[in-house]
Amino acid sequence: MTIDNRHSQILGCAKNLRKNMTEQERKLWFTFLKNHPLRFYRQKLVGRYILDFYCHRAKLAIEIDGSQHYEDKQEAYDFERTAYLKRLGILVIRYTNRDVSLHFNEVKIDIDRILQERLGLNPWEMHH
Repeated sequence: MTIDNRHSQILGCAKNLRKNMTEQERKLWFTFLKNHPLRFYRQKLVGRYILDFYCHRAKLAIEIDGSQHYEDKQEAYDFERTAYLKRLGILVIRYTNRDVSLHFNEVKIDIDRILQERLGLNPWEMHH
């Protein structure tokens, strides 16, 4: 498979993931990240990886993990992926589906806190 074919295959997969977001991804996107003052992308392609949510300005990736992320094969893949993104200066933060479902306000506060730290902003600057 050529690089161009692989790239278009991954792009197609990202597009499909955008159309078929999980309940928790939809909740985070539509009630928080979509209209966040800092621009976020969903299912963003970086290298050969698709990030659930990505803020380029802060170099922050947000991953929402379902139960499959705790299987050995997936944990190894996630570790390799996180190491690759770290080499690009991208911080990966992870929340479980349960976190988003049961502790949504805490997740939002945590994301804003990390964005503020990464960009050296105070909360007022970020939301105005």
